[in-house]
Amino acid sequence: MAEEDIIKMSFIELKRLKVIQEAIDKHITQKTAASIIELSERQIRRLVRAVRDEGGRGIVHKGRGRSSNRRIAEKVKSKALKLYEKKYSDFGPTLASEKLLEMDEIKLSEETLRKWLMEAGIWKKRRKRSRHRRWRPRKECFGQMVQIDGSRHDWLEGRGSELVLMGYIDDATNTAFGRFYDYEGTMPAMDSFKVYVRKYGLPQSVYLDRHTTYKSTKKLTPEQELQGQSEPMSQFERALDELGVEVIHAYSPQAKGRIERLFGTFQDRLIKEMRLRSIKTKEEANAFIKAYLPGYNRRFRVSAANKTDVHVRLPRYFNLDKYLCVKEKRTVRNDNTISHHGNLYQVKEDAKAKRVTVEQRLDGSLHIKSHDISLKYSEITERPKKESPPKKSRVRKPYTPSKDHPWRKSLKRKDRVFQNGLQ
Repeated sequence: MAEEDIIKMSFIELKRLKVIQEAIDKHITQKTAASIIELSERQIRRLVRAVRDEGGRGIVHKGRGRSSNRRIAEKVKSKALKLYEKKYSDFGPTLASEKLLEMDEIKLSEETLRKWLMEAGIWKKRRKRSRHRRWRPRKECFGQMVQIDGSRHDWLEGRGSELVLMGYIDDATNTAFGRFYDYEGTMPAMDSFKVYVRKYGLPQSVYLDRHTTYKSTKKLTPEQELQGQSEPMSQFERALDELGVEVIHAYSPQAKGRIERLFGTFQDRLIKEMRLRSIKTKEEANAFIKAYLPGYNRRFRVSAANKTDVHVRLPRYFNLDKYLCVKEKRTVRNDNTISHHGNLYQVKEDAKAKRVTVEQRLDGSLHIKSHDISLKYSEITERPKKESPPKKSRVRKPYTPSKDHPWRKSLKRKDRVFQNGLQ
C-alpha cells in the first residue's frame, strides 16, 4: 500500500469508526451509536455521511496536519526567545511572559513561552516535593491573624547594602505588606507595625517566630513576678499587649508557611522587578514596594470565608508612639538625675517616685515619665569633676626600738662579753 493511502488515527477515532460502520450496516441504530460514543445524533448523522463519502478518512478531523490560523509567527517566537536570553534569563516563564507584555509589548501565554523555552533547552521543568504536613485551615476574617517575619537577603543584588524585608501576610486573604530596613530588630518591627496599622488597622492577633526581637530570653525580675507575669516579654510583645493584640509564637518555619512562601515569591519576583528599575537604595526600594503591593494583592489575594474586616481602625489623633516605643525603668538619684545607656539626664521636676519610665520612641526622641506624666529634663553633657583634697606630706619619724626589744638585749650581751674579755 502506498504511504499516502495510510490513514493515521487515534484510538478514539478507531472506536468511532467501528461504531459508525455498525450504524451504516444497520446493526445498530444511530441513536444507539450516539449513546456509545457520547455524541449527539446530529453529529452521528454527519459522521455517517462523511464515512460513506470518504471511507475511513471521513472520521479524521479536517484540520489535522494543517497550521493553526492562530499560530504565532516565527519572527515573534524568535524575538521573544532572544529577549528572554538577554533580559530575563533567570525569570520563570510566568514572570517572563508578564514582563514581555508589560515592557516589550509581546503578548504570550505562560504555557506557550514555557513550551518554547523547553524546546530550545533554555528551561527545564521543575517540581518541588516536600514532606507532607498537617494542613491548618485559614482564619475566617480579614485581620483575624497576621503572620509577621523578617527576611535578610541581598535584595538589591549588590547594587546597595544588604537589607531586611519586614513582611506581613494576612492569614485569611493572603494580603501582603512589607517595608525594607537595615536590620531585623525591635525598632524596625515597631515601625513596620505602625505603618501597617495606619493602613489597615490593628489585627486581632499576630503570628511570630521565636526570634529575640519577638520572644524574650531573659528571666523575670522580682518586680515582674510581683505584677503576676508568667513569663518575660520582649519590648515588641509588651507594646502589642498594651494595644490589645494577641501574640502567638510558632515553633517551626513550616508552622508559618504563608509568610515563608511570600518571601520565596518576593525573592524571585520582587528582586527582578527592582533589577529592571535599577533600584540601589533602601529609600528607593521602600518607594517601589509601596507602589508594587496594591497590584500584587489584586492578583494574589484570595476571598475570606467571611467578608467581615475585623481590623480595629484607630482615630487619627490616637498616639501610637506612646505604645510602639522601648520602655525601661530607671532609678532617680538623690541629685534628681538618672542614667540611661551611658548618658546622664537631669530631671527638672519632682518625679514624686524613686523609679521613672524612660521611653525611647521611633523618631529618636526620649521621654521621661512618672505616673504617665512627662517630666522636663536636660542632658548633662559634661559631668562635674570631683575636686580631691590636697595630699598631706607625711614625714617619717626614725624608728626607735623599745627597751625590751631583742635587738637591745643582744647588744647588752655583746657588751658584757667584751668587758669580760678585757678583764
